[in-house]
Amino acid sequence: MKKRVTIADVARKAGVSVGTVSAVLNNRPTVREHTRRRVLAAIEELGYQPSPSARALGAMQGDGKVFEPAIGLIIKEMDNPFYSEVVIGAQEYLASRGYISFVCTSEGSYEKEGELLRAFQNRYVQGAVIAPVLDARADLSHLFMLRRAEYPFVLLEAVQGLQVNVVSVDNVRAAQMAVSYLIERGHERIVHFAGPPYTQHTRDRILGVEKAFSQSHLRFTDEVIIPAGAHLQDGYEAALEYFRTHRDSLPTGVTCFNDLVAMGVLRALHELGIRVPEEVSVIGFDDIPMAAYLSTPLTSVRVPKREMGARAAELLLELIEAHDRGEQLPPRHIVLEAELVERATTRAL
Repeated sequence: MKKRVTIADVARKAGVSVGTVSAVLNNRPTVREHTRRRVLAAIEELGYQPSPSARALGAMQGDGKVFEPAIGLIIKEMDNPFYSEVVIGAQEYLASRGYISFVCTSEGSYEKEGELLRAFQNRYVQGAVIAPVLDARADLSHLFMLRRAEYPFVLLEAVQGLQVNVVSVDNVRAAQMAVSYLIERGHERIVHFAGPPYTQHTRDRILGVEKAFSQSHLRFTDEVIIPAGAHLQDGYEAALEYFRTHRDSLPTGVTCFNDLVAMGVLRALHELGIRVPEEVSVIGFDDIPMAAYLSTPLTSVRVPKREMGARAAELLLELIEAHDRGEQLPPRHIVLEAELVERATTRAL
């Protein structure tokens, strides 16, 4: 059986991006005439025909488009409230620009992330916003291949050695702000429950902790950093182990990689009979919606999650439009600022 010609095949034949082929098919005026002719020649030579589903998308709109422009959003965990907020921000912006979006989860698997991106390239998805899977084993060759293929994408976390477009928060400054907040309120025994190793977010937040110590009278040591992870269970198990062995020398202040870890820490402290904030103050990171509704509302570093999604979507569309014009924009790293939201899990000494 003959393999169906895809829009990616046309893009490869014409030496352009999938977004440029989409623009030609939809008669968008942003494509230069010589590029348009090259794409049309490739379509004719390969015998490309939009799939029935693609034609149906256009027909539903009633505007004569061959298919509706679509963007893919890949997140690591569907049940993480942080990503839910980022997705809402991205989808709202994309909808305002006439794009539909597909939300997929890699389930923390770099193999699945690669499979999703390959599917995007062959199924009329013009670009992607990606929360990349980063761990000790992760094979990120698919991201480097996307870069070489000039497929438009934006990451929500920087990848070492890959110069691409990124939208993130100033993690160093945000983590430094949380620790400095505790120091300014008289805390001297402070620990940080760190995120997954090998991620830039984890490294940056540890660096922020170190900076806060270096700008105070306190001395930073390796004992300040407690390996945890990114999930409720990670925080819970790490805190149970740590506080059981430090009952006689409790830290008075704890900062956490994110709010989920902080909630796990709070559960462990409750089970161990350690009072928050009377004995230990706890600060989360992200300020997910449920942080304000815990029985003891969580002090947290608020990340502008919806703005992050919207800015990533905006940057992605700029890349797609540049491809349509036959241009390649230099990589940009947009850094957003966080703020600390004081609630009931912290107190001054």
